[in-house]
Amino acid sequence: MVRYLSEADIRSVLTMPIALDCVERAFVARAHGRAVDIPRRRTRQPGGHLHILQGAAPEINTIGYKAYYLRPDRSRTFLVHLIDHAQGNLEAMLEGDWMGQMRTGAATGVAARYLAREDASVVGLFGSGRHAVTQLEAVCAVRKIAQVKVFGRNVERLTRFCDEMSKRVNTEVRPAASREDTVRGADIVVIMTRADEPVFDGAWLEPGQFIAATGANALNRREIDLTTVKRSDVIVVDSVEVAMGECGDLLAGVETGLIYWENIPTLGDIIIGRRPGRTDARQITLYESHGMALQDLYTGRRVLELAVERGLGVELPIGERVESCAGPTMTIRQRP
Repeated sequence: MVRYLSEADIRSVLTMPIALDCVERAFVARAHGRAVDIPRRRTRQPGGHLHILQGAAPEINTIGYKAYYLRPDRSRTFLVHLIDHAQGNLEAMLEGDWMGQMRTGAATGVAARYLAREDASVVGLFGSGRHAVTQLEAVCAVRKIAQVKVFGRNVERLTRFCDEMSKRVNTEVRPAASREDTVRGADIVVIMTRADEPVFDGAWLEPGQFIAATGANALNRREIDLTTVKRSDVIVVDSVEVAMGECGDLLAGVETGLIYWENIPTLGDIIIGRRPGRTDARQITLYESHGMALQDLYTGRRVLELAVERGLGVELPIGERVESCAGPTMTIRQRP
């Protein structure tokens, strides 16, 4: 039997503190070589794109993948599949839209924990969509934020976002006066957009800022300019392998010899102390986030455990295990 968890099931058990813990564990496990992550693969069609991320985490007895299909009209399907690493049977299928938003936000939160100044209190946020919600929630969970300035092109959505998030994070969230106002005076600058060109001028950056570029996950998309890359004292990615195929923000820097992939640390490297992160309050630090399957697997495993404890989800009659004729080895029999 396979447990199926709906978006409603997942929303009822997954909190930001849980997501932060799971995502940090995923970074640490990969940095120590205890987990394997396979970069995203895409099948592009005129009617939509299928994306698949795979990974394995033996320490939580999980191997699996997330598959999601996006259409131009923004309709979407997200499913995370958790397979028992030791036995090989499919254990659970989780609807992964909200969980994906949470773990993406949590990754930025973990990065802010290690790369932002401890006294950071002002956030400049580019974007007011669904992913911006969890980005802001995660940052507010790891730093004592007193003020948030948000830039968005849709005035109605921006106003609604600020009103709702003020209550959600219990701090002042207001529309920014301009792109420059979003950056100036902010201790943390978070970018969660679908931009294909830089959203601000790197000349506006100030010493001590932490920038999290989290929306661009293709080589033809960019949220920051080359000036931002040049001015960043510390540049960190979630996965070098993923960044090499998806990080349009850093591509120009690599092509001009400004930076080299082999010299860029991962967030896991920073967390376990293998590479230095922020070492001075005046440094500008940059985190490039693109997403990894391990973030889904660690979060999904914990969500499954909590759901089982609370009796949530539906048991599906698939993946029944039976003994093979050859002996005690377990095989999988899929019911028609």
